[in-house]
Amino acid sequence: MLRMYSRNGNKLVPVNTYLPADPPIWLDLIAPSDAEVREVEQGVSVTLPTKAEMEEIELSARLYAEEDAVFMTLTALAHLDTDSPIKTPVTFILKGRSLVTVRYVEPKPFLAYLSRAQRPGGLPHQNGEQVMLGLIEAMIDRTADALERIGNDMDLMSREVFKKGREKADKKTRNLEALIAQVGHKGEMLTMVQESLVSTSRLVAYYSASQDSGDGDRTTKQLVRIIQRDATSLGDHARALSGRLDFLLNATLGLINLEQNQIIKIFSVAAVVFLPPTLVASIYGMNFDFMPELSWFLGATHGRLVLWCSRLSCPSCISSERVGCNDGLSHQSRGRRSSPQPAPTRRRRRVAVEHPADGQFLGSRNGGAVGRLTPNLSLAFSAPLPE
Repeated sequence: MLRMYSRNGNKLVPVNTYLPADPPIWLDLIAPSDAEVREVEQGVSVTLPTKAEMEEIELSARLYAEEDAVFMTLTALAHLDTDSPIKTPVTFILKGRSLVTVRYVEPKPFLAYLSRAQRPGGLPHQNGEQVMLGLIEAMIDRTADALERIGNDMDLMSREVFKKGREKADKKTRNLEALIAQVGHKGEMLTMVQESLVSTSRLVAYYSASQDSGDGDRTTKQLVRIIQRDATSLGDHARALSGRLDFLLNATLGLINLEQNQIIKIFSVAAVVFLPPTLVASIYGMNFDFMPELSWFLGATHGRLVLWCSRLSCPSCISSERVGCNDGLSHQSRGRRSSPQPAPTRRRRRVAVEHPADGQFLGSRNGGAVGRLTPNLSLAFSAPLPE
């Protein structure tokens, strides 16, 4: 499709035929046919790039000049209001006072700029340069709106991840798993927005360096500075949102792991509780010819008692003591109220010590053991006295 627009007074008006004497200001090609491409190439005297050439990512294939014409290609975004946004290349070709745009999708910024430029006293459109800058500004405004929506959606996701209140583990895990899909969708959209902003910044910088607008064209210079500043600030904002999105993804994965650990903990406790009865049942379930318990009168009752005792035995007590459920008390004294006990009094008793010289016994109040005095006057202790 080929659309052509000329300036009539202070607004843009569509025209149907190309007049070399009065060429249109803007020639807009949307998924053009071969005949439309040849018509524009003959009228403007340029060679239009193909779709494959427009999709190349190297800088030399996107920003270049040929025969008094400047070719500039950026990555635009379309269908941002839907769940399936896409990116598409858009090429701007400036030759004299005319602008040629080549695209294969209908982004909304083009329609928004056209509706404003067709109103009397609307956006400046004296030449193709101002039309191009107006289109790029409209695309940046559209990108800013998309970033605002992404930021608002991330606020909702953050409240969903860190909200208070207890839910069932399986239900909460399913909600978090659905939230991961939303995080991935927003991350993909942020990547496309960043790519579009980078290509826009490069295009504006290349055009500003390659063109000399003159000292009197202050409107164009000011518009170029505004576009460069907006593209830079939006790029920084997109990177900040990307970092926040990574944090939300890590937090969501951590919460899912915690919920799954709670479920696994239940199975672990059940396995520990039923492990001793299983061991006893396995022993008595062996196929041996000689098992004394089989001939006992109360053998079955004995087996049941062993199973119940093993279920209530040490493994559960040990596990409860490890988690500190007994508050420092022993297993026997669990549940009893601890009361201060008086300090034990030390009973003094007389200890007889035998002297090696005369065989007499020496009395001493150093309690604890019987000793005899050796020739070097050292005291050798034997055994403690009975109470």
